[in-house]
Amino acid sequence: MKETIPGTEAGQIPQQRGESLLETAVRYAEERHWDVVPGTWLEAVDGGRRCSCADPACDAPGAHPARPDWATQATGSATVARRMWQRQPTASILLPTGRTFDAISVPETAGFLALARMERMGLTPGPVTSAPDRRMSFFVLPGGAAKVPDLVRKLGWTPGSLDLVVLGEGGFVAAPPTRFLSRGAVQWACRPTPANRWLPDAEELVSALAYACGRDR
Repeated sequence: MKETIPGTEAGQIPQQRGESLLETAVRYAEERHWDVVPGTWLEAVDGGRRCSCADPACDAPGAHPARPDWATQATGSATVARRMWQRQPTASILLPTGRTFDAISVPETAGFLALARMERMGLTPGPVTSAPDRRMSFFVLPGGAAKVPDLVRKLGWTPGSLDLVVLGEGGFVAAPPTRFLSRGAVQWACRPTPANRWLPDAEELVSALAYACGRDR
């Protein structure tokens, strides 16, 4: 059953249904001005599928960087993105953090609780992904990774006591419709729309997210 998040708009940027990974990656670069980089992909092996990294213990099959220098390969050019995915059309779509946005990652149950709380508080979150590993990533303005630990302390928590992870420079978010092997695909809990083009500061969301993570412990 599809989750419906109150407060999201019907306009979808980008559309997901019927679009290839290539088309979607190009739209991220072209319409949102996000850097994109191809990650690993799923390969057919002995009647099943595995991550292109060939590690049988891979914990994010088909949804992690494919090479050590992945961050230097990321591009905000739609033309370059198109060329990249033409070379490997099934590669996952990774969005580097610490550039046009940081991301606050929380457990899925805490994420949905936080979204409900934000709605009651009249807050508009930026785009939010929901991944098959049951974690949600809230996009915020760059610099959030440096701010959040102190903000959490001011709310009365120690950063290590909450399952709240901030992704900044050197991190990444797997973007819809990237698939995690048989676990399913990354989806938008809050889609990118004209209304959330201007991202919130981490300070605007951290109270709701910390409260939800505290309740989720």
